[in-house]
Amino acid sequence: MSIRMSISPGVPSPSQTPLSSPPPPVSPPPATLPLRTIPGSYGLPVLGPISDRLNYFWFQGPESFFRKRIEKHKSTVFRTNIPPTFPFFSNVNPNVVTVLDTKSFSHLFDMEIVEKRDILVGDFMPSVKFTGDIRVCAYLDTSEPQHSKVKSFAMDILKRSSKTWVSEVLSNLDTMWDTIESTISKSGSASYLVPLQQFIFKFLVKSLIGADPSSSKEISESGYIMLDRWLALQILPTVHIGVLQPLVEIFLHSWAYPSFLVSGDYNKLYQFVEREGKEVIGRGEAEFGLNQKECIHNLLFILGFNAFGGFSVFLPSLVSALVSDKTGLQEKIRKEVREKGGSTLSFDSVKEMPLVLSVVYETLRLNPPVPLQYGRARKNFQLSSHDSVFDIKKGELLCGFQTLVMRDPKIFEEPESFKADRFMNEKGSELLSYLYWSNGPQTGSPTASNKQCAAKDYVVLTAALFVAYAFRRYDSITGDSSSITAVEKAK
Repeated sequence: MSIRMSISPGVPSPSQTPLSSPPPPVSPPPATLPLRTIPGSYGLPVLGPISDRLNYFWFQGPESFFRKRIEKHKSTVFRTNIPPTFPFFSNVNPNVVTVLDTKSFSHLFDMEIVEKRDILVGDFMPSVKFTGDIRVCAYLDTSEPQHSKVKSFAMDILKRSSKTWVSEVLSNLDTMWDTIESTISKSGSASYLVPLQQFIFKFLVKSLIGADPSSSKEISESGYIMLDRWLALQILPTVHIGVLQPLVEIFLHSWAYPSFLVSGDYNKLYQFVEREGKEVIGRGEAEFGLNQKECIHNLLFILGFNAFGGFSVFLPSLVSALVSDKTGLQEKIRKEVREKGGSTLSFDSVKEMPLVLSVVYETLRLNPPVPLQYGRARKNFQLSSHDSVFDIKKGELLCGFQTLVMRDPKIFEEPESFKADRFMNEKGSELLSYLYWSNGPQTGSPTASNKQCAAKDYVVLTAALFVAYAFRRYDSITGDSSSITAVEKAK
């Protein structure tokens, strides 16, 4: 059975499909809900933030950290501290108001009441030297004129890339699975993480930058490693690692890492984009009013942080869900991808595969690529949870932990369980309004005036292609969260 893309002119971009519709506005708090003082506290200066940091990173871990406080305060909205904190983050205020149910969390998408300036990973912001002394789009608020320019540039890149995106995904999947098969035949099992990252890097560079990584031997072989290091040094102070304590707290969570440690890698990537991405850079300058530096640094952030980083977290979760399932899911997916969507794979064909899409959505629900979302109050306003209303003061930082938000028992039945068909049929479609992984609901549309992920629909449809390709190529795949131990070719 063919697994190639059908190429036809005028195929609409994913953002123009039924996968997107205008997001519902945040509704005002119902008058029937009681007004409640926000529970919790920040503790004593220095000691309170340190205690919360150790619980968050070491003694409890993020999920348990939030769950215990929900139970303690009998509320999904409360005050606490989020790392990084003391001793070497004196300019970072760890105080947050957490929003841990779907209703309170949705306030983070209302640009009239919250702003997003420099709070991608909380009050801590990595040095702009990581991005050439440029505040890239992810750190800009929608009120800043530069945000509209760069977001429009990003959406234009995606629209134009739709002509080659699918073919690049499929051709690089060929290479990835050929590599995995070869390793299994030699060693009995294969770690798929490196082939997966090579696949992600190569198809994204070709699709977003319009450049062929093979034009540079070093970029082709090591570009994904360069991005891994560059990304890791920026977010290390905020990421739970969960092993080798107390060494992690002493050496990884106690200070921000300097950009010079990866400046050599970053400069090589910059020069590659400058040399090989002239067409897309030219459009950024001519059509969106950006200068060359702004184009290239934003392109690298979109490529490395948003796209490569996001897929590198999300796709392993998807593979793990598929290979670890014991309910016959692979057989159901195999049947669907071979009976629906025609003989060739495309964005349009995978839209005809409701089970595949539901599996993708369910993976995003349980394992969102970006677990924490933030918003700073632009003004005083009232925030509502399912059962209470709270006064929020201008300047307060709101923090939502999506891993719990999207397990809201008032919205999702059996919220802790992976249910492959959860998002199927009319009832499942309604739940998409509460799928928030993209800095907005899945039913929302990214625009230049909001902060929703520009590639929201591309991520979903690319993941669906990934699944459909795998089960048109194989009857079954056996493995675990990091390796593939056997594949059975399609008969």
